[in-house]
Formats: sequence, structure tokens, C-alpha cells
Amino acid sequence: MNYQLILPEILLALCASFLLGIGVSKKGNRAPVIRNVAIALLVIYALVGPVLGGRSGPAANGMLMIDAYAHYLKFFLGLSGAAALLLSKSYLKTEKLDHFEFSVLLLYAVLGMGVMVSANNMLALYIGIELQSLALYVMAAFNRDSLRASEAGLKYFVLGAISSGLLLYGITLVYGFTGSVDFDGIAAAVASNGYSSGVIAGMVFILCGLAFKISAAPFHMWTPDVYEGSPAPVTAFFASAPKLAAIALMARVIIGPFDGIMDQWQSVIIVLALLSMFVGAVGALMQTNIKRLMAYSSIANMGYALVPLASGGEEGVRGMLIFMTIYIISITGIFACILQMRNRDGVVEQISDLSGLSRTNRGMAFSLTALMFSLMGIPPLLGFFGKLFAFWHAASVGLVWLVVAALIASVIGAFYYLRIVKIMWMDEGGREFIAPPASLAWTSTVSVAMVFLTIIPFIAIPARGWVEQASTSLF
Repeated sequence: MNYQLILPEILLALCASFLLGIGVSKKGNRAPVIRNVAIALLVIYALVGPVLGGRSGPAANGMLMIDAYAHYLKFFLGLSGAAALLLSKSYLKTEKLDHFEFSVLLLYAVLGMGVMVSANNMLALYIGIELQSLALYVMAAFNRDSLRASEAGLKYFVLGAISSGLLLYGITLVYGFTGSVDFDGIAAAVASNGYSSGVIAGMVFILCGLAFKISAAPFHMWTPDVYEGSPAPVTAFFASAPKLAAIALMARVIIGPFDGIMDQWQSVIIVLALLSMFVGAVGALMQTNIKRLMAYSSIANMGYALVPLASGGEEGVRGMLIFMTIYIISITGIFACILQMRNRDGVVEQISDLSGLSRTNRGMAFSLTALMFSLMGIPPLLGFFGKLFAFWHAASVGLVWLVVAALIASVIGAFYYLRIVKIMWMDEGGREFIAPPASLAWTSTVSVAMVFLTIIPFIAIPARGWVEQASTSLF
């Protein structure tokens, strides 16, 4: 067993368990210290791959594959987790939720995501998903005194259990008809013996279980309620890292064990993409709550991310990675702004509460506007390049009609983004904001997002080298 390649995961697991023990055994509030240590751990976890030069190979008796693809994803998963902890500091203190368990749960969630994106075996896939999910269930209901948070956690848990059942049933079928749970073994069995109806059924169940994790329609039912009911920093985390990990795992599954039956899984991905794009875009039009709107926005964006995956090949994976990287930067910046805005009732949640923001905080209004425009895909912002790379390969392999559908959904989606911009800049001021001093977390997060999205959009072209290396390692 090659322990060196999975040393980051081993250390993260040990440190998370150690911090849990410290939090339980020590008197007094240890949350600030544990949070700072957790942030440092996540940054180190993110940087290990690039610093070590992207060393690759199988690990854990072949159950995990540590390659450039995994290193690329772990970099952004670690930074997303660190950003979520940074942004949660002020909120948790204000809401009297500043407990050490929050940081520990997030560490375990990122650990599960690291296993997910490195999975080379159906058992590793399931263990990674469940490790992530169990931590996220608790984080959704972290505010025990809130009825909405408890409801969100319960809904997430019940529906998550159903998705786990679908996933396990699919794994059982695939194992029964191929005799292997290793990705390479499944691929070899499909290549030599052809595919059977049992393998196809198992693949469909596995994809349905993964579709739940990325909030792809029609498995999106949990998303609006969980986003709305969960504490705001938890919603910010839900919208970024778990989505990246799950869709990256989906790509590894369809490209690895099921690459030989592309015609079958392509149809499933296309249906998920179409439903997600239009359910998300149309559903967001009717929302008045910011977090529910961002939930439907995430559903639509997962549909856009599935478009390049449907086209298959290295270019398809590359387009998905570029789009998802830009998406998590944008969504983290948006939630950084939302968490900074408060009125007498707490963090702003209604869209109407943003009215007149340009008159009270022009910098915040400008940041939110740029981030919204990036999600819309307005050039020259980086979000435009994300959609360009996502749709280009799909069109080049003959899926022009799917790209046209994506563009129509994007036009529909532009309406609810523009509605927020219009409310901030043109409507009269509504409820008075409590203007806290700009925290280091907010300033640094939004600054990074703005730099990547507005000041140097030309990095979209040179950065493709790293993405190309990651996508190529899957093939």
C-alpha cells in the first residue's frame, strides 16, 4: 500500500480527530483556536499536491487513484473549505453558534470529498460520499434552536438516505453483473463481455445517486429548503465544494468504469442537464428569498456543467473543470457579500432588502453586480469563458441542440440576476442596514473573487494548462 500518496488524507483525518478530542476535553470556548487551526490545515491540504509536483499513482490497494485530476480538485476543495470557515466567523459569533464542532465537521466533510475525487473503487466512492454527507447533515441542522434549520437537516438526511440507497443498489447490480467493484475491473469486464441490462440499470442507479449530490433535476427537491433553512455559512459551503466534488466524481465514474458504454450514459447526462437548466432557471424566477434563489441558480449551473460532460472526451472534462472552478469562485464571493449584509432581523435574506444598496454601500453593490454578471456569463468577466469552454466542445461533437437549449436557459436565468442588480441600483432604499466594519474574511474573499473574475480575465487561457493536465490524467 502506497501511504505517501494518501498522507494528506491521513493527516487531515488524524488532525480532525485530535481537534475533536481537544474541543471535548478542554474547558472554555476553544472554537476560535480550533477554527484557525482548521483553516491552516485546509490551506496546507490544498497546497500539498502542487507543492509535491503532482506525484501520482494508485493508493490504498488500488481503491484510490491519486493523479493530477485529484490534485487539481483537492486544491479548490481545500480553499473552499478554508473560505467557508473564514466567512463563518462573524456569523457564528453573532448568532451564538460559535462551537468547535462546526470546524471539525467541515474538516471531515472535506476529507470525504478528497476520497470522492480520488475514488478508483465503488466502495471508496461510497465511503467518501457517506463521510461527506454525514458531516453535511449535521451542519445543515447546526442551529438547534431554529425550527427551519432542524427541518433542513431532517429533509437533507431523509432524502440523502434515499440517494444512498439508489447508489448502493446500483453498485450491487454492477458488481453482480461484472464481478468487480474496481473501476478498472468493471471497465475490463464491460470491454470483454459487452454490457448487459443489469450493468446499464446499475449505472443508471449510480448516476441518479450522484445526481442527488449535485442537485441535478429531478433529484433537486431538497436543495431550496435546505439552502433556506441552513445557517448562511453552511449554505455558502453547500453551494461550492460539495457540488465540485460530486460532479468530479460523476466524471470519474462515467469516464472510468463505464467509458465503453458512452451511448447509454450520455442519454442520462443529457436528460439531467436539460431538466436541471430549465427547472433551475424557471424556478429561480419566482423566488423572493436570496438563499432559495441561489439554490435554483445552483441547480441551473449544474445543468450547464453537465453539458460538456455529455459530450465526453478530454475536452468535455476540461470544459466541466473550467466551468466549475469559475462557478465556485463566483458563488463564494456572492455569499461573502450576503453574509456581510445585516439588518435588525439578522443576515439579509429577502431580495427586496437589497433595495437601495448602491446608495448605502456602493462597494458592496459593485462587488455583487460584478459577481452576478459573471454568473450570467457576461464578457469580459471570467464567467463568460467558463460557459464558452463548457459549451464549445459539446457543439463541436454535434450536440448543437443541447448548447442552444443551454443558451436559452442562460437567457431566462439572466432575468433573475438582472432583477437583483436592478433592485440594488434603481429601487428606493428599503430596510436600514446595520453596517459592520468590513472583516478581513470578507475583504480577502471578495477581493480574490473580484481579481479572478474582473481584473485579469485573461488568465482563463493560460490556466488551461493546469486543467489540461488534470483532465488528461483521467484517460
